[in-house]
Amino acid sequence: MDWLLAALGLVILLLAGDSLVRGAVNLALRMGIPALVVSLTIVAFGTSAPELLIAIKAVADNAPDIAMGNVVGSNTANILMVLGFPALLAAMHTSECDTRKNYLYMIASSVLFIALAFRGVFDVLAGVVLLAALAAVLTDSFLHARNHRRDTRAAEAAMDSDELEDLEGADPELPWWKIGVFLLLGLIGLPLGADILVDSSVNIARDFGVTETVIGLTLVALGTSLPELATTVMAALRRQADVALGNVIGSNMFNLLAIIGITALLGEIPVDPQFLKFDLWVMLASSLLLIPFVFLKRDITRSWGVLLVGLYLAYISAVVLS
Repeated sequence: MDWLLAALGLVILLLAGDSLVRGAVNLALRMGIPALVVSLTIVAFGTSAPELLIAIKAVADNAPDIAMGNVVGSNTANILMVLGFPALLAAMHTSECDTRKNYLYMIASSVLFIALAFRGVFDVLAGVVLLAALAAVLTDSFLHARNHRRDTRAAEAAMDSDELEDLEGADPELPWWKIGVFLLLGLIGLPLGADILVDSSVNIARDFGVTETVIGLTLVALGTSLPELATTVMAALRRQADVALGNVIGSNMFNLLAIIGITALLGEIPVDPQFLKFDLWVMLASSLLLIPFVFLKRDITRSWGVLLVGLYLAYISAVVLS
């Protein structure tokens, strides 16, 4: 039964990911907001919802290692698997995306998270610090979006519908209610599918006697990263690299700042020394691998996809065998 539920969860994730991408890019087009900004907010929050649900549930069930492993493992999976696997299907032209500022925010979030982890516990104080950092990032994104909309409104008014369609590969005439339906289905379907998939995966893992820490870093982390994977695969196939890259960067920031920030307000999350010795540094190193795509304007080709996926499989092997 657990295997059937896992398959059902995966199907829901794929359909919801496609729906969320459609809604997000059309929302950006209609409001004059860059698709990158929308993916850093609406899409990122929607695809990070499973991590929040799992983290809160884990702390409530007195299993903080799952909460911590879920976030750290998900961020690593987002970089190596979520960007690597879609590149095997279709090269992502990230050279056309300007994500430098938001990428630096992600790196700063990672460094802040690691610094707080060395306190040994994520408590209310750490939660407040993380949420304050998230508020600062969201405020900057909002101001950037407002300025972009004001500066480009006149230019967009002069563009015909064909140019607008080419801009985002979307339908400039899509009614608002359909955009809302796409977003709603995506935001509801992603956490639902992930919840079904993760619960069934955890049951399968425990049948094989796997520890909670390993479950958090592997099955739960990969399971809650599947919304990002589903969204990124659809974005890559639609040649919307800005949504794909922005989704990963935004999701990683939400995972570190919002997920642990909110959860820490509800209950303390002790940090296992193993995270400080290995997993947090793997997460940071994985994030630094994006430098060629962000600053050197490289595309994520199939060769890069093979490398990223290979590194992720090596990391999973190290966690399981340790």
